[in-house]
Amino acid sequence: MAISKEIKYASLEAFRLDPENPRLGNLFAGKAPSSKQILDEMEDWKLDELAISFLSSGGFWVQEALLAIREQVGSKTFLTVVEGNRRLAALMKLKELTDGTAVKSAKWRQIAALADETPPNAALFEKIPFLLVDSRRDVDEYLGFRHVTGIEEWHPAEKAAYISKLIDDRGMSYVDVMRKIGSKTATVRQHYIAYRLLCQMREADVLPDEGIQDRFSVMYLSLRTPGVQQRLGINLSAEPDTARKPVAKEYEDVLPDFARWLFGNEENGPLFSDSRQVDTFGAILESDQAFDYLRRTKDARFDTARRLAGGDLPETVENVKKASEHIRLALSQAHLFKDDGKLLGAMDEFGADAIQLMSGINRQHATFRKRIEETWNS
Repeated sequence: MAISKEIKYASLEAFRLDPENPRLGNLFAGKAPSSKQILDEMEDWKLDELAISFLSSGGFWVQEALLAIREQVGSKTFLTVVEGNRRLAALMKLKELTDGTAVKSAKWRQIAALADETPPNAALFEKIPFLLVDSRRDVDEYLGFRHVTGIEEWHPAEKAAYISKLIDDRGMSYVDVMRKIGSKTATVRQHYIAYRLLCQMREADVLPDEGIQDRFSVMYLSLRTPGVQQRLGINLSAEPDTARKPVAKEYEDVLPDFARWLFGNEENGPLFSDSRQVDTFGAILESDQAFDYLRRTKDARFDTARRLAGGDLPETVENVKKASEHIRLALSQAHLFKDDGKLLGAMDEFGADAIQLMSGINRQHATFRKRIEETWNS
């Protein structure tokens, strides 16, 4: 049967939130959390927006039916929701409101007031549409299309958790996953290694309690830089057996520092916040002087590390290259306006600046500088 095409209905009590939901990462790995514990973790998943929508529409849309599998939990059989956990969680929060559960947040107090004015239809909790799925494997392809490369993309950390699940739990290769979710093999590999690195840091207990999901994409991007690969000993071409623990033992002492730079800690925020600075961060790690500065200084500054790594050089080279490009453009048209006063004035400024720039450079350029001066003075 795989995924059934027949809509079925069940009451709220029959369903269970999925502890293996990729959006939860490996938060409950090896544990048996209750739906209430999972619901608490989902509090910030914009459940209020769905709750208001349910109240406004008066019901649960059939076209948004949950996907569920039957699972035995203790002595009871539940419908574990493998797609639609946010919708189920919103219903659970609404049910708490109608049952009179105390509400702490202002936004849910407003929703409670709305529910008092327009009580939800009883069918909202008693007749929830779902499609029955034979097994988790049967829903893998659907989830991959919908959330990894499809219409409702997960955040990078959630994609990586899902890819890791396919590889670690389903025994798939990078190519298998690529074919299933429609992504590139290199992208699948980097997502997997990034997620396993996150797991390794969590096992080492060096991660902060908050901000990991938001900063995951920065860490993911940093893996492509030679500096990060060098300092953590990460091989982006590694197969799953090796990549499952991407940082070898001889490099594990850097993990606390790497976590502090990327995610921050109780004392300081992350070393940098803009993903566009990832390449500069990688270049910093390539410099022994800058790397040592970052490791020994608890409140290290990104700009200081960049200067220690000679970080101003690429920008300076780029500025000179841009100036050269502009000169070549001017050469193609300047002869048409050789008597124009504004152009001659601009050329005087350029000539003076070029001579000054060359004068500040090594003596090996003395011949070139002399040629400029002779040409300019002739």
